[in-house]
Amino acid sequence: MIPGTEARMRELPVAGRPPAERADAARNRRRILRAAAEVIAARGPAAVSMDEVARAAGVGVGTVYRRFGDRARLVYAVIDDRERDFQDAFIHGPPPLGPGASPRERLRAFLHALADRTEAQAELLLAAESDPPGARFRDGSYALYHLHLAMLLGRIRPGADTAYLADALLAPLAANLFLYQRRTRGMPLDRVKAGLDALIEGLPAS
Repeated sequence: MIPGTEARMRELPVAGRPPAERADAARNRRRILRAAAEVIAARGPAAVSMDEVARAAGVGVGTVYRRFGDRARLVYAVIDDRERDFQDAFIHGPPPLGPGASPRERLRAFLHALADRTEAQAELLLAAESDPPGARFRDGSYALYHLHLAMLLGRIRPGADTAYLADALLAPLAANLFLYQRRTRGMPLDRVKAGLDALIEGLPAS
């Protein structure tokens, strides 16, 4: 694992290692997530509310708030299984996404994989990133993505402002912009990936 990444992950860690929970807490968690997933499937992520999920799960709304904190964290938890697989792939998986390829190859593979990841659950990600404002940057997955990109960029361009460049490369994959490009402007996914490639090509080697 990349040094220092584990502390930056969300409450639910990567690679199938959920935190230990009491049996009753684990049951409540599963009931809440199942209820939230059913609400989302039936009415879309915009319909998710803590009160409605609590009623559907048969628990008190205070239990939902204590376990997840707010709506954004609840929605992120619903999408967490796919997120775990994605994190595991770029940290431990085969190249070019995982270790073993050149930094530039890994950077391209990561951005393409993140585009696919966003495409698969764009509506859920939009709901999670929008409520409350800034939720995207508070979520531990963003910090992990940023750390990973900064590491790769530092190897491609030693001495560059990798913190800024990592944010700049992640910005096009915010769910609101991604959905605007895909649905309002009608951009195919291949065009989005080609644009990401152009950004990478603009990074001169050291």
